[in-house]
Amino acid sequence: MSQETRVLFNADCPICNTEICHYRAYTEARGLDVAYDDLNGNALSEWQIDADEAAKRLHVTQNGEVYVGVAAFAALWSTMPRYRWLAKIVRLPGLWQLANVIYDRLLAPWLYRKHLKRAAAAANSQGASNP
Repeated sequence: MSQETRVLFNADCPICNTEICHYRAYTEARGLDVAYDDLNGNALSEWQIDADEAAKRLHVTQNGEVYVGVAAFAALWSTMPRYRWLAKIVRLPGLWQLANVIYDRLLAPWLYRKHLKRAAAAANSQGASNP
C-alpha cells in the first residue's frame, strides 16, 4: 500500500459511504495523501482481511500501522486540518473509552447487522430472478 493514509470502508452501506465520501471530497479538494478502498472491490488482498471482518469496523492504515474502529477514525481525522480537533478530543482519557464502547457495542454492530440484512436481501432477490 503506497499511500501514507489509506481507508477501507463499506461503500454498500449508505451511512458509511456517505461519511467516507464526505471525507474523500475533503481530502481530495485539499490534495491530502489519503486513498480510499471499497471493501467490495479488489483491495481486500492488499489489506489481508476478509470482507466480513472488514465490514464490521472502519479500517485505516497510516505509516505502516493498521487502526480499527474509533482508532481508525482518529487516525483519519488527524490527517485533515478541519477534523484534527476531533481526533484530539476523542483521544482524551475517559472520552476515548466511552467512544470505543459506543462504537464497538452499539454503532458498529448495528451497522454490521444492517449490512448482513442488505446482503441477504440482495442474495434473495438474485436467487428469485435466477430460477
